[in-house]
Amino acid sequence: HVFLVKLDIFFFIATQCGFSMKHDQFGNALIYISLQNCFSQNVEDKTFTTALQLHLHGNQFVKGELHQVVETCQYNAWASREVICDYNYMEKQPVDLGFRATTVVFFTPEGEKPMSVADAQRRGYGIRNTPTRLVLRSPMMAPETYMHTQHPKSPLNLLNCSVFLTQKTITWYLPRQMDPMISSGQFKLLEVHFGINGQRLNPLELQARGYSVALNDFYVITELPIGGVGGYYKSHIQDDKYYVSYMIEPMLELLWTEDATNEQTRYKVLFHIATHLVPQPLELIDKTVPGEMTFKMVLGHFAVDVALINITFPAEVLSMADCSVRGFNILEHMSPNSSMKVFTLEVPFSDPAVLKQAGDGVTIFSLHLTFGLMLMDELEFFSYNAHLEAVVQNIVPPSVSGGCDKENFYVLVKYGSRGYNFQTLVGKRLMTPSLAQHYDYMENGTHFSFVVPFSSPDVAVEAIQSSFIKGRLDVILNNPETNSEIQEFSVACNFLSTLTECFPNGTMTALALKLESVPSLNPSKLTLEDPSCGPVFSNDRYAFFVFTVNSCGTKRKFMSNAMLYENEISLPDEDLAKKDPNSKEPEYDLKVSCVYDIDTNQAVAFNTRPRRSEPYAENSKGQLQVVMRLAMDESYSKFQSTEDYPIAKYLQQPLYFEVELLKSTNPLVSLELENCWATKGERTSQPRWNLIINGCPNPVDPYQVVFHPVWADARVRYPSHFKRFEVKMFAFLLDLNLVLQIFVHCDVVICDAKNPLGGVCGKQCSKTKEMIRGEFEIEVQLGGGRGMLYYCALSSLDCINLNLLLFCWQVKNVTFLRSWILNMYQLDQYA
Repeated sequence: HVFLVKLDIFFFIATQCGFSMKHDQFGNALIYISLQNCFSQNVEDKTFTTALQLHLHGNQFVKGELHQVVETCQYNAWASREVICDYNYMEKQPVDLGFRATTVVFFTPEGEKPMSVADAQRRGYGIRNTPTRLVLRSPMMAPETYMHTQHPKSPLNLLNCSVFLTQKTITWYLPRQMDPMISSGQFKLLEVHFGINGQRLNPLELQARGYSVALNDFYVITELPIGGVGGYYKSHIQDDKYYVSYMIEPMLELLWTEDATNEQTRYKVLFHIATHLVPQPLELIDKTVPGEMTFKMVLGHFAVDVALINITFPAEVLSMADCSVRGFNILEHMSPNSSMKVFTLEVPFSDPAVLKQAGDGVTIFSLHLTFGLMLMDELEFFSYNAHLEAVVQNIVPPSVSGGCDKENFYVLVKYGSRGYNFQTLVGKRLMTPSLAQHYDYMENGTHFSFVVPFSSPDVAVEAIQSSFIKGRLDVILNNPETNSEIQEFSVACNFLSTLTECFPNGTMTALALKLESVPSLNPSKLTLEDPSCGPVFSNDRYAFFVFTVNSCGTKRKFMSNAMLYENEISLPDEDLAKKDPNSKEPEYDLKVSCVYDIDTNQAVAFNTRPRRSEPYAENSKGQLQVVMRLAMDESYSKFQSTEDYPIAKYLQQPLYFEVELLKSTNPLVSLELENCWATKGERTSQPRWNLIINGCPNPVDPYQVVFHPVWADARVRYPSHFKRFEVKMFAFLLDLNLVLQIFVHCDVVICDAKNPLGGVCGKQCSKTKEMIRGEFEIEVQLGGGRGMLYYCALSSLDCINLNLLLFCWQVKNVTFLRSWILNMYQLDQYA
């Protein structure tokens, strides 16, 4: 019982055996098969199994395929008489009374027409017995089929199965009594069911889809919304214009009885309805936003049976796959309020298919294209032409340029187009208001500029030569919204600098700078040839060495008229052994040398006079002169004058101090800061806050002193005679009153750099800050002995009780500290 069904199945066999085939909106084939078809495996008229082999013929798009389908259905709710009306056949199944049929009599308007069963089957009729029923099936177009017009006694005077259409509604009238099938006047309608595509719908489904089924004395009246669920739009092309019609196949199932025969009849009709063709003008909606630099468009509305095949541009035709590879974004969307669909397309302005034309301060982008479309079920092609144009204001991004002189880098940044948002990174730091102030930031309406000294920590040292340093400044303009780089600018210059000095007494000084190529280098670990000879001063950027030519492994060479002394600054072997073997950093190696003339003549003039007395030495005390200044910024190039004091500063604003040993020309002498502290008046007055203790920052200070390196320049001849440090501005709070002035004092020690005697001379400070953590209580005993907690609300300050002295500093999370305090103490009031 396997039947080969092709898509071009013979109409004769299909109608005789109970097959019908239709298509949905997607072009899918829907095959309807009667349970009592010619090839059904029937088990007692209760279980029905049909097996099919479906052969899909190939076309220019799809090759032929073969599919096997087997379906089994259960059905036992038989009425005495079952009638099915499909579009291509009618089927009637009365109860089999056990007789063998030999002759069929057809009743036509011309009279009775008897025919043997064999002749009827040869003429396309299906006649067969099942275990309990007799199946009669007639093709809709059989010669014995005729039209019967039924006129119920209705004021509408409608024809049988009449359909009325409006713009939004389909109304189907089906007579509730089928006169040719009723033999007596004792008619009683028992059930009415409605469905779509042969599937019954329950009342909730009817309501959800907007269907309605009503009865009057003459008709079963069904109303269906055009465009509703269950139906679909079908596309048509006429005269190169696009039309749509709405297709739907409702089903009505009636069950009645006649008292005269006491038999039930189930009447089922599947009625295909198609509306008239309606013009559907296509529309291209331009949704381009010029600033996004992409053409965006929506083309529609189409029925779902339309496919976009290709897009033709002036110079080429691209398939959908080609468009995707090209970077076009093509999508298909169902309209939210209908069963129609649209196509969306995005084409970047940068694509070669987009034409560009320069205008007055603008660029005009234009796009000409033709959409190639196809009706999928009919393989019919049509097209739609479109043209889009967008005008974009020319955008000039910000730009950076610059140069340098003997001491500084000079940077100029142009803003570009108005409204262009960007950030400036100098080295690896963001240009903040504080950093801009240090770098002499200046601006006007079109640009801003700033000056970076070559000794700035934002300058990368690329190379060191005997007489100059090669430094590089990197400036990056960055888009903060996209975190993308707008422009990267670098300028490298050679700055004259004396890295090695040679003194007549045989003393050498050398400055070893950290290079960009060795980022992991710790300058304090560098030594001379003798590993015991380390730097007299170092920080994270350089190391400074002082030694004599006959020490620290210095080598000498005799030349014709001079003596050459050489030494080498590098990491000791024990530190090199700790280096990662996979590291690609080069080894640090800096050669320093001095040349002394051997044969030189110096003319010395002098006068003599008689000695007035015998020479003697008198013990006496001398006084070295030391001065402390306040610089305007971290470049230490400009200082506050005496007339400027007292100087007003905000809390947390940095103060840059410089201490200098005056009138000394000894390079082996170094100035060291032993202790520095702040008071509200004289150096011995109270309260007192220590800034530097024994040459190092106060370990309990939450904002520790920051030491700044000193470089040799036109003003600084001996860097060892200077000390520079930075302090964050603070204030004393006594009895809840803010002290408006502070005084800074320092004790200094003069050291022999060659032979330090201990103490602060040559001392290295730990870089680990011992920060005060946040768990402490702030309690002051006042009159009456009652403990109270005070909270400083002065510009987001917090307070610490240090020997009954409230010292305040800025905190980053006042809300946290305030919550912590309130959780620990029950406060009635706090200031």
